[in-house]
Amino acid sequence: MRAVIQRCHYVNLSIGGEIYSSINIGLLILLGIGENDNIEDIKWLSGKISRLRIFGDDDGKMNLSIQDIKGEIMVVSQFTLFASTKKGNRPSYLNSAKPDKAMPLYEEFTRQIKSDTDLNVVTGKFGANMKIELLNDGPVTIIIDSKNRE
Repeated sequence: MRAVIQRCHYVNLSIGGEIYSSINIGLLILLGIGENDNIEDIKWLSGKISRLRIFGDDDGKMNLSIQDIKGEIMVVSQFTLFASTKKGNRPSYLNSAKPDKAMPLYEEFTRQIKSDTDLNVVTGKFGANMKIELLNDGPVTIIIDSKNRE
């Protein structure tokens, strides 16, 4: 499971020209689910993100978590995070989980991070063509892969 985490001032997600979901100060999590991912990846990744200290304290040091600042979270499914570009110029997505496996894991991750943080968590729409407007704060962008946890 791969996540691109962006610390944001705001995020607006639109589908078909209409705002579908939005958050204020918090995290945008682009979540890629691979063929070999499972519930253990979800638990580990959600725990890691909920404790990640990437928000500034009173001294301006990145010392606070999303829970400490009582921010908001948006989780968006992003199968392209498993793109392979080894051959040719068109990415291959063979390592991305198929929708019948990915969708339940995406929904479970969303439930898990809500449980781990007890914060407002919103989502995109699985499989939809979405437009995301955000103001990245910092910019702070972190990439985490659950298979690199050891």
